[in-house]
Amino acid sequence: MNTNIRNNSTKYFRPPVAVSNKTSRLLHSTAVALVIGTAVFWSSAAQSQVLAMTSEGNAMASIFREVIPDSGASSDADVDPQTAARLHRQIVNYPTTEAPGTIIIDTPNTYLYFLLGGGKAIRYGIGVGREGFTWSGVKTIERKSEWPDWMPPAEMLQRQPYLPRFMAGGPGNPLGARAMYLNGTVYRIHGTNAPETIGKQVSSGCIRMLNDDVIDLYGRAQVGTKVVVLPMERRHFTQSASTH
Repeated sequence: MNTNIRNNSTKYFRPPVAVSNKTSRLLHSTAVALVIGTAVFWSSAAQSQVLAMTSEGNAMASIFREVIPDSGASSDADVDPQTAARLHRQIVNYPTTEAPGTIIIDTPNTYLYFLLGGGKAIRYGIGVGREGFTWSGVKTIERKSEWPDWMPPAEMLQRQPYLPRFMAGGPGNPLGARAMYLNGTVYRIHGTNAPETIGKQVSSGCIRMLNDDVIDLYGRAQVGTKVVVLPMERRHFTQSASTH
C-alpha cells in the first residue's frame, strides 16, 4: 500500500526543474515586451521632436540648411543657370577714380568689383545683407583665412540662439573656402555652402561669394586692401562685360 502511494505521487507533483523552466520563459517574454515598448516610446518621442522643429518655420530650417546643408548643396554648379549667366566672374568696363587693387561692393546690384586699372575690373556675383542688415562705408581687409572656422557673433546668437557656438572649417561651413575680415566690423567677405543665395539679399551683413570666386579674389586681395561698400540707395547701372 505504501509503495503504491509513493509511485503515484509523481502524478501530483511536478519536478522543480520544470517549474523553473516555465518561470524562465515567462521572465524572458516579459523582458522582450519591455524592450519593444521602450523602443516604440523613444521612436515616437524622436518623431515628435522632429515635427516640433519643422513647425518652427521655414526661416529656422533655412538657417540649419546653411549650417549643415543637404548633400550636394555645396556645389557651385547648383546656381540657377539664368542667375549664373549674370553673376559669372568676368572682366568688365568700370571707370572709377579708385586705385587698382581696390574692392568695390555694389550692394544693390549684388556685384563685387576688383579694380584692375585702365577702366577695367573683375566683376563677381555676390550675396548681400537682407533688408535691415545692409550697410555702407570704407573698410580694409585686416586678416585672411583659408577654410575658416565659424563662431557666430554675439549679435547673431541673440537673434538666433539655436545656432551652434562653433563650427570647424570645411565644405559644410557657412563661411565656405575663404574669408577676408573687414576691420572694425563683424563682417567678412567669404565663401558659402549655399551657392543658390548668390545674387540675393539674404545675409546678416556679410558679403557672400561662390567658393571658386572667393578663392580667386583671396589670391588677388592682400591684407590692407581698401574695400568700398556702396549703400543700397545708390543703385548703379550694370557694367557691360569686356570682350577682352
